[in-house]
Amino acid sequence: MKNTNWTLYTCSGVCALIMLDTNVVAVSLPSIARSLNASFVDVEWVVSAYMLAFASFLLPAGSIADRLGRRRVMLYGLSVFALASLLCGLAWTPFVLNVARAVKGLGAALLLTSALAVIGHTFHAEKERARAWSVWGAAMGVAMTVAPLLGGLITSAINWRWIFYLNLPVVAMLMWLVSKHVDESKDASNASFDPLGAALFSAGLFAIIWGLIDASVAGWSSRATMLRFAGGAALLAVFIVVERRQRAPMVDLSLFGRRVFVGAVLGMFGYAIAAQVMMTFLPLYLQNAFGFSAVLAGCAMLPFAVAMVALSRLAPRAMRHLDDRGILVTGLLIVAVGNVATALAASSLQYGWVAAGMVVTGAGAGLLNGTTQKAILACIPRERTGMGSGISTTTRFVGIVLAVGALGAVLAMRTAASFNELAWLHGLKASPEMIGRIVAGNAAEAFGQLPPALQAVAQEAARHAFIDGFASVLYLAGGLAAVVAALVFVLARPQEKV
Repeated sequence: MKNTNWTLYTCSGVCALIMLDTNVVAVSLPSIARSLNASFVDVEWVVSAYMLAFASFLLPAGSIADRLGRRRVMLYGLSVFALASLLCGLAWTPFVLNVARAVKGLGAALLLTSALAVIGHTFHAEKERARAWSVWGAAMGVAMTVAPLLGGLITSAINWRWIFYLNLPVVAMLMWLVSKHVDESKDASNASFDPLGAALFSAGLFAIIWGLIDASVAGWSSRATMLRFAGGAALLAVFIVVERRQRAPMVDLSLFGRRVFVGAVLGMFGYAIAAQVMMTFLPLYLQNAFGFSAVLAGCAMLPFAVAMVALSRLAPRAMRHLDDRGILVTGLLIVAVGNVATALAASSLQYGWVAAGMVVTGAGAGLLNGTTQKAILACIPRERTGMGSGISTTTRFVGIVLAVGALGAVLAMRTAASFNELAWLHGLKASPEMIGRIVAGNAAEAFGQLPPALQAVAQEAARHAFIDGFASVLYLAGGLAAVVAALVFVLARPQEKV
């Protein structure tokens, strides 16, 4: 039997690697756009290709971990993650980069679900479970804290490719730690791999995200967009039918008949769409609005990340006074207030006020980070922790992917409308491609063909238009957090808690 503390630290480190990789990339998106001459849709896919493959494969990955062994699958996932990181660093076009990011997402799904399942299987008494998820949440928060600064430093000092190359020694160290400190565990009797269900879920989710991301170019009412949405919804409906007929389903859909479980899942979803997604949009705002370099943008995001780490560590103390439902509702309301406060501060171009809003949002995120995971896994039998971790992490990252797509579309549309309002006197009208480059932080390329006299006018209009679009996104995210808080309050009643 391994030392359980080292087991916890190792699995938390594996999970933190994914958070580090996601957010270290976010701050380098403008640099990637300039280096590969990419549009906003292209750089959205740098995040979304990873997240989509990741989210689509989490459910089957959880079942695979239960069946083949969580330690073994964690090592497989780390191997795939390392190889894909190497390909990302070597990428010569946006398409190659996004394909490599998708492969990395598959590896990340394998290693994350298995790591979470090990934690859930090892720590099952209430007190030790609360401590374990607090440590896990703090590790994720530290990764968030370090990632923007690390990404900015690497991008500025070397180039963006090294944010992927540096994964290789980290993965090698984690593989050694997993081999040394993690016991094998599985549940082969109850777990099954459902290829049809996995294919239906992945294809349905892909179609919907594709529709969201491409809608700003193809048009929301276009035939292509409508077909993608309708096809995705139909595939997910078939997925539900198929799962209901399985003897040992990949997802136990009966869990969604329990209000406390639905409340916990909604809490995770609200956290993802209103708090975690800001790690994608904040670097763009800081670089577009203030003209910060990548390293300065990374430093400027520290108020959000530091507040998140601090509140992650305080969450166990809050549990002495509040149950999971109380913490989820409180955290979501704090996130809502923080998003609205940041939106109000965004147009002032006063970094101090923006940072204050980030602190509030980060504090709410810190309360939610470990508690959302704990609340979902508390509803799952111990022997099915692989499935439980698949459901919880799928909810988290589907929320992020949907929010990147939907809120990214809102950002692009609002930026376009505002730019056209500001620049019409000079005869400027933004094309979808131009707006894509503005939002991606590649405005120089967007306006390169304009006469020199108009370039300065267009640059200033683009700056204020982006700020307006970003504030609109924050208002929407804040409203969504408040709505989800109300739903969790109604659904996750204490008497139904397991």
